[in-house]
Amino acid sequence: MEHLADKNMGRPKIAIVDSNTLVVLGLKNILQNVMPIMTVDSFSNFQDFEKAQPNSYYHYFVSQVIVLENRQFFSQCIHKTIVLTLSKDPNAQLSGFHSFCINVPEDELVKAILKIVQYGHSGGKNLPELPQVLKNKILSNRELEVLSLIVQGLINKEIAEKLNISLTTVITHRKNIMDKLGMKSVSALTIYAVMHGYIDINKI
Repeated sequence: MEHLADKNMGRPKIAIVDSNTLVVLGLKNILQNVMPIMTVDSFSNFQDFEKAQPNSYYHYFVSQVIVLENRQFFSQCIHKTIVLTLSKDPNAQLSGFHSFCINVPEDELVKAILKIVQYGHSGGKNLPELPQVLKNKILSNRELEVLSLIVQGLINKEIAEKLNISLTTVITHRKNIMDKLGMKSVSALTIYAVMHGYIDINKI
């Protein structure tokens, strides 16, 4: 019961346990973009993580080395543990654990995290409510159509043809979407579209 009480206090938490500072900083930034309602804590070693009440975290993103060194602990919370690996090869990954390859471009990392969120918490059932400001419909229906095509990888010319509008109109819509959402990258737009249910992760 203790860890449930911890979860209900303040924002839900995710832990990253990895001695590689660059991996931690990059992953932390992406996770906070994908799940703004989450608090992301990082630990450079297992000892510091163990002192920080591991039960209070929803998920652990842990380097493969640290999982191997503390396999008994992580095996007991296998459903919470996501192993950070440098290889996509299943033979190089730990069997039984959910593995997550960090040695890929940013847009692939974002999609992989979104898949974890969408499948692990289908319809947001295990996640807390989004703040009202994030639930508000900010974009018009036409802007949502343009957003959906942007995150599917279509270029402006293709979007114009598909929606039967001029190239100038597409560029204007694109600028308005980014201004309204305060987002500058396609990765950020992808996160917004998937988290709000405007597009299925499998279509990206």
